[in-house]
Amino acid sequence: MADTKLFKTLYQILTWTSFVGLIVVIILVLRTSPAPQIPTNPDAAASAEKKFEAADRAKAAGQPSEVALDRTELNSYLGQNLQLEGAPAASAGSAPSSASGSPAGMAAPSSSAGTAGSDPAAVLSSNEQPTIDQVQSSVKDVKVDMEGDVVKAYVIFDFHGKDLSLELDGHLAAENGYMKFVPIAGKLGSLPLPQSTLNEAVDKLMSSPENREKLKLPADINNIQIVNGQAVVQYKQ
Repeated sequence: MADTKLFKTLYQILTWTSFVGLIVVIILVLRTSPAPQIPTNPDAAASAEKKFEAADRAKAAGQPSEVALDRTELNSYLGQNLQLEGAPAASAGSAPSSASGSPAGMAAPSSSAGTAGSDPAAVLSSNEQPTIDQVQSSVKDVKVDMEGDVVKAYVIFDFHGKDLSLELDGHLAAENGYMKFVPIAGKLGSLPLPQSTLNEAVDKLMSSPENREKLKLPADINNIQIVNGQAVVQYKQ
């Protein structure tokens, strides 16, 4: 009899503990983490374009060339080239020409219509391989910070009418002509994500043939990496 009462007591404790734990997880996921504070500069986009133009002239003269963008310039460049949910399409003259050799080919393509499973969070739980277009279709804002050799992406996306945040930290590089991202940390809302979950999510995004082609670098770019808090684009000679 005593054993039966003890079992019932333990069962009730475990049930309530699991319930409370689930509530805590939900609260953490729904609690949007604060966005990084990126300094603004109205001339940042023009500064980035001038750097690309200077790199073009150096290439034409047969000289080594690279472009280093600080976080203000990089976020201005992304703001011009990423077409996000609810944002107006970038004008034809607002982004550097793909013929100029700038990494315009890296800019995400126009988003397709959103679907019920087209949010970044779905990547973490679905067994299917989502496309970059599907993930982008629900993204509302993107900010990128850089520290040392680490890129820190902050994304706000729409999840059934609720804004959630996703943070991803990692290392960026080129491998065999394609972009490569190696995650080292991440959070969904305020909930830290296990490393295994991050690795699986990134692998899903990058492993499908369709996504891989979107991650292909322009032919004249040798490498892209984060160096001393700057995004450095190195061109082939």
